[in-house]
Amino acid sequence: MSDLILTTFSTVPKIVRGLVRDLRVRWALEEAGLTYRVATVPPMDERFPDYWALQPFGQVPVLTDGGQHVFESGAILLHLGDRSPVLLPTDPTARSQAVQWVFAALNSVEMAALPWMLHRFNDDPMTGPGAAHISRFLTGRLDTMERVLSDTEWLAGDFSVADILMADVLRQADTFDALSDHPSCRAYVTRATARPAFARAMADQLALFNAADAETAAREATS
Repeated sequence: MSDLILTTFSTVPKIVRGLVRDLRVRWALEEAGLTYRVATVPPMDERFPDYWALQPFGQVPVLTDGGQHVFESGAILLHLGDRSPVLLPTDPTARSQAVQWVFAALNSVEMAALPWMLHRFNDDPMTGPGAAHISRFLTGRLDTMERVLSDTEWLAGDFSVADILMADVLRQADTFDALSDHPSCRAYVTRATARPAFARAMADQLALFNAADAETAAREATS
């Protein structure tokens, strides 16, 4: 098996810690019990040119698997699913169901929540003539997920990469209380994030950023 290297940011603002998308990949790696190591890249304006060749948008995460480099969290999770049936079913019907929910999490739900998240991260209240439309759009997506999750534990039978993505998208939406009227969605997030693999992934991400803070503080103390 090839060495797996997960590349993420060396540090990020505190408001987005626990929300950086390398968490999804860490979670999947922990669920599958795959050994990996972490590499980091600096903030956007300091990022080295070679990284842009791996990730044309300059974002994270990137997974290196031997000589192969994969960017975008959804693509990385599908790649890891090919390595482990824990992450993606081998049965064709169940596999197809999981894959379609991967795309639904990214294209139908996350895209509806993203405008709210961007405003929140920039401490910019969502106002103006488009706010009501954007709010209705997100509510409609969450209403759909509420119906789906009201009578199922996981999206494709057993827990899979589809649940890693959907639970993380809904978890992020809940940072601005979007799930207050969607109890089944909130219960689903609670179930997913109670898994030990999620706890390990979250702890590892936060430990990386906390270590960067400590290093900066030590450097400033001696300068």
